[in-house]
Amino acid sequence: MKSPLLTRREILAAGARLGAVTALASLTRPLLRAAGAAPGKVFDIRKYGAVGDGRTLDTAAIQRAIDEAAAAGSGAQVLVPGGAHYLIGALELKGSIDFHLADDAELVVSTEQKDFNGRAAISATNLQGLRLTGTGTINGRSREFMERFDEVDEWWRPKGFRPRLVVLNGCKDLEIRDVTLSQAPSWTLHLLGCERTLVDGIKIMNQLDVPNCDGIDPDHCRDLEIRNCHIVCGDDAIVIKTTRQGASYGPSSKIHVHDCILETQDSGVKIGTETTQDISDVRFERCEVRQGCRGLCIQLRDEGNVSNIDFRDIKFTSRYFSDPWWGRGEAISFTAIPRAATTKLGSMHDIRVTNVTGKAENSIRICGSPQSRAHDITFDNVDVTFERTTKYKGGLWDNRPTTAIEGIEMHGNPGYSIRHADNVTLKNCRVSWGQNRPDYFTHAIEAEDVTNLQTPGFKGEAAHPERDKAIVST
Repeated sequence: MKSPLLTRREILAAGARLGAVTALASLTRPLLRAAGAAPGKVFDIRKYGAVGDGRTLDTAAIQRAIDEAAAAGSGAQVLVPGGAHYLIGALELKGSIDFHLADDAELVVSTEQKDFNGRAAISATNLQGLRLTGTGTINGRSREFMERFDEVDEWWRPKGFRPRLVVLNGCKDLEIRDVTLSQAPSWTLHLLGCERTLVDGIKIMNQLDVPNCDGIDPDHCRDLEIRNCHIVCGDDAIVIKTTRQGASYGPSSKIHVHDCILETQDSGVKIGTETTQDISDVRFERCEVRQGCRGLCIQLRDEGNVSNIDFRDIKFTSRYFSDPWWGRGEAISFTAIPRAATTKLGSMHDIRVTNVTGKAENSIRICGSPQSRAHDITFDNVDVTFERTTKYKGGLWDNRPTTAIEGIEMHGNPGYSIRHADNVTLKNCRVSWGQNRPDYFTHAIEAEDVTNLQTPGFKGEAAHPERDKAIVST
């Protein structure tokens, strides 16, 4: 009869299973939150003088409704009725209210700098229980903040002033649901230092050729879930950061992004480049990157550490765009490169990519640095096809932003490029090449200064097998 006492191995295995369950629960904690406070008193902005003709500035009237709703206590609703277009400058949300854009209501951002006083169109600071809901739209009018279209660089040149659309600082138990954020002239939704946040079912519809109009920027955030969102934007679609400005809020961790559709001219799902504090316990899954200059991206450039990151069940298409956009069509780009020669660089480790398929014009990169080697990185069932499809110059990689090494590095493009890394596993992965294979397409795997590279079940040959080996290591 087997002894009822557990062996040490069984105890460790049970602990590992419990740890995995606990980690998953922490990533999905916002799912357990209530949908919102019980309905309270309704504060209709029209009763406070809002006109809604798209020409009369309604900021003061809407702010009065917000202030009175906040004074009424938890659960009060500020109602922005449909069928009208309300011209606004900077609005400050307050209290634990539900700011509700009903039906087809539209908040239209003013183009006058004096209407903002250095603030975003919608902002909030240190609130608990705030909700931003409804099926209406916040229209940032991005084209009207642009000076001209640059035909050479193929993007719009902004004027001197352009506000961010929504900035929420230090908020807890925050919910953003169903609203549409459109035509942002700069960052669309910046969550700085927020905790226990749910972003569900929102749409972001920006211009693809406007720079810096990121979709969602969680920055020093914890216990965050982003789900069921559709994002179209010129810059990064969903990008997790720890910027220097938010240092007092601490690290970013326990973030779950899933079931989103993304279209961008920059990275689809990304961590960095601002990594001044740790970013950990992040999962991206069941997302589709319909277009981007990189499908999956980690850019460690500062002193923070990036660890325990999962990318699962993701489809992507990555291609070149014009030179100013960071990214040169890399399929997956995980790089730890110092921002400057004097930068103290953190560590990138314990990264997992599972069940990912894509098409790309450039390599999969796993790139540490001599002073900060990438380690413990696993790709499992990753299937990528490489083929040139656009007109832009190739045979290069994009290391930006950095002054420590070349920003644009001329180099042949293997399927996988692995540098300055330890304990990298490519399990059941596949490299395929399309019909358009330029001369600078090279090996299936190129490893430089790599220890313990494992490739069980790997399939793939060189782009030009008559010239190059499938796998090379130096």
